Amino acid sequence: PRKYVEKVGDEGFKKAPIGAGPYRFVSVTPGIEMTLEAFEGYWRKVPAVKRVVLRSVPDETTRAAALQAGEVDVAYFLNGPIAEHVRRTPGLRLTAARTNTVFFLDFVDQWDPKSPWHDRRVRLAASLAIDRKAINEAESLGFSGLTGNIVPRHMEFALPIDAHPYDPRRAKQLLAEAGYANGFDGGDLTPNPPYFGLAEATANYLGAVGIRTRVRTLERAAFLTTWGEKKLRGIVLGAQGAGGNAATRIEGLATRNGTYAYGVLPEVEDLFQRQAGELDRKKREEMLHQIQRILHDRVVFAPIWENGFIRGVGPRVEEPALTLIPAFPYAAPYEELRLKK
Repeated sequence: PRKYVEKVGDEGFKKAPIGAGPYRFVSVTPGIEMTLEAFEGYWRKVPAVKRVVLRSVPDETTRAAALQAGEVDVAYFLNGPIAEHVRRTPGLRLTAARTNTVFFLDFVDQWDPKSPWHDRRVRLAASLAIDRKAINEAESLGFSGLTGNIVPRHMEFALPIDAHPYDPRRAKQLLAEAGYANGFDGGDLTPNPPYFGLAEATANYLGAVGIRTRVRTLERAAFLTTWGEKKLRGIVLGAQGAGGNAATRIEGLATRNGTYAYGVLPEVEDLFQRQAGELDRKKREEMLHQIQRILHDRVVFAPIWENGFIRGVGPRVEEPALTLIPAFPYAAPYEELRLKK
């Protein structure tokens, strides 16, 4: 609230924030945990859970152990063997949400005519080299949805596009046709943190056809800043989860004003500007579909999957509020949380 911020200042607001939600702020230890208590006067309904503690636990194994020990009731972001262990543990539940987030390879050096990535055949070879289904089973227990588009299928104006098949033989043929029969140094492969397992698996598949890469890990804030400043090279294993419609997703990655767009195809820019001023919904949809076809045909990106975000739920919880908002990965709205009686 403006008057409150003007009264206490930015620092005062950080120490004692107020808002209009179902819970009121109690305390925070930055980077460790935040404690909230139910606001009995909330307009929608009185929250059933009177006290909520949000903890930051960066290590996935530690999160799962805390869930198993009953130290936490809900744990986010569980993957691979750890998620499978939670699924097999009596008393624990595993649930996944197909979110707005699409993971993809961004060939940021493709705009440099001297780079091997400038050749469409090389980018297509990289996409064909990846066994998306196998990685999905290993990392996401099959919960992610394979796709050939940077726009998720459920989003307005999305064009459903199947992912490229896993075809390492064809990938090697394309590399040979492009002059890289013995492979080449593809540079860094920098993943969106903390999806390092996905990056390692992708690098292994690329290496199997001769595309040699080095997984370079960065802290999340540094990654987003460096990506946005156009300082990353080689391949970026990017992820975008912004809401809106297909235009929202395209704008950030493939237009001249895009935060993460290292280059732009003129025909894509032209279509994007035209659709922005088009009032006829059908015409606008067709232009956005054209853009998505072009990006796919030119292999500007190599989409991997629509992310399946896995959560674990402990035995005390009756309603974790993890499936009430479509495509949303976290518990919400908090006033719907319920513990077993």
